[in-house]
Amino acid sequence: MSAGSTFVIQLSGLIAIVGALLYAIGDVLLLAVKINLAEYPKLQPHAKLLSGMEKMVVLPSRRLMAGGLLGVFSAPLLLAGYWQVYQGLLPAGMGWALPPLVLFVCAAVVGAFLHGSFIYLGEYVQALNRLEAEDQPVVLEMITRHRTIIVITYGFLFVCIIIASIWYSIAVARGSTLFPQWMAAVNPVTAFLAWAVVKRILPARLRDLTEGAGFNIAFVLFFVLTTWTLWSAA
Repeated sequence: MSAGSTFVIQLSGLIAIVGALLYAIGDVLLLAVKINLAEYPKLQPHAKLLSGMEKMVVLPSRRLMAGGLLGVFSAPLLLAGYWQVYQGLLPAGMGWALPPLVLFVCAAVVGAFLHGSFIYLGEYVQALNRLEAEDQPVVLEMITRHRTIIVITYGFLFVCIIIASIWYSIAVARGSTLFPQWMAAVNPVTAFLAWAVVKRILPARLRDLTEGAGFNIAFVLFFVLTTWTLWSAA
């Protein structure tokens, strides 16, 4: 590997780490908040529909917009990391390197849309809290449709990431990539599962501060390790 290509791979990894960190901050801005639902009687009857999103009722507009847009504008930075992973897999052949790249890129595009849509979901929740019961049905219908969109989008995103992660791990385990074989155990899915275990033993305050950010914290860990291993292999 030439010095120039090594530098580009290293730089792409660092860009991706920054992107995943910013994405995680966006998650925190949107979701790291707690409320007492008893204080919001207009939302109580709809707790099942809102599925935890009722806490967005307390978010100031600026925080809501900042959290959503931070994820949207961070998504392109993740593409640098996926390109880096592609470069690391490429010695195994295009058949092993290209499918994970395509799937990860699809997830990044859809993820940006999904993250930005939380701005509007938060607006719906806040509008619902301002309306009297007889005026709520229109907003409830909007939330119901929005929730369906979120479920479909999350489903597509998770399928893409799971398949891409498995494909990546199998390629690395075969031993013909630039990654050490032990990196087969490290992909976005296993990194998320590791974070879920670690989070359980963290102090309650730290758990609260990282609420909702686990997915992107996993990507931070993944990109740190891909960058470090490729850096070491250069």
